[in-house]
Amino acid sequence: MLKLGVFAVMIVGLGAGVVPSTAQAQQGDELLRLSYKSAATGQRREYFVYLPRGFNEKVTQAWPVMLFLHGNGERGNGLDELDYVLAHGPLMEAWIQRRPLPFIIISPQLPLFGETAAIEGREGKPKPARLSSGVPPRNYGFPSRLPIERTGPEDFPDGPYKRFEPYPNLDRLPAGWDRIDDELVAMVDTVLASYQGDPDRVYLTGLSMGGFGAFHLAAKYPERWAAVSTMVATGKLETAQTLAQARLPLWMFGGAKDTLVKPHWLYEMANALEEAGHPAFRFTMHEDMDHDAWKRVYEGEDIYQWMLRYRISQRPSAPEKTQ
Repeated sequence: MLKLGVFAVMIVGLGAGVVPSTAQAQQGDELLRLSYKSAATGQRREYFVYLPRGFNEKVTQAWPVMLFLHGNGERGNGLDELDYVLAHGPLMEAWIQRRPLPFIIISPQLPLFGETAAIEGREGKPKPARLSSGVPPRNYGFPSRLPIERTGPEDFPDGPYKRFEPYPNLDRLPAGWDRIDDELVAMVDTVLASYQGDPDRVYLTGLSMGGFGAFHLAAKYPERWAAVSTMVATGKLETAQTLAQARLPLWMFGGAKDTLVKPHWLYEMANALEEAGHPAFRFTMHEDMDHDAWKRVYEGEDIYQWMLRYRISQRPSAPEKTQ
């Protein structure tokens, strides 16, 4: 057992419905559960660490590391509920859909902190699981009746969303990833020390509540990440200057039909980053997508190839050119 900070690192058996990691290691990839005691909850919890294909054969290779933060609906106790974090994102793509993503993926679970509304109705439903062979069909939910339209250039970028409330006070959001930011950084340090992680290629991404968490971590620890990508989320406008000065590559994604995280909030953050002179900022709005725009992004290849362009030691100094 390796001890590092608050973490007691150990490989434990996988949860119900997941193929044991030892069997998968023979096929090339592996899913571990690492145990630690959370300072925020005072309880023992676990988090996933995905080891990509070829990891066990290439013992001297330093691997890119990705920290993925899930959304509000995947919260849990970090034990028997941990499998819910397999529902979306890069870990779902790598483990459930069996895609050969070349990253060590760290995927923790956000404690409830008393917030139960988002998980109501989850009890009794099957947890995401890797099939013994093949892959399950993808789930494309969040259908929207909103049209793909803008009301006119005078209203751009609000369009039909001008009826919604102004930019949110993020300090008033439900307790989120900012409550355990030090624990998340400790997880990254554990993986870098114990699993051949490349400290120059550490990436951060998150969706919805996890996207808000990614913005928080990017602004608080900008020196820790080679690149950051956020899905249907925004950050505090006053942090735009910090992100720009750090020259931290950032790619924001949104869904124009999203009525939960309003599209015009993302435009405000994008404008703030542009005005701050951010040299490596991208913003993509999927006009036909609702709050689940992350499904298309993580299913594609662009986001992963974009991340791998960057290293912490080689910050971009000039604005990117869009191809």
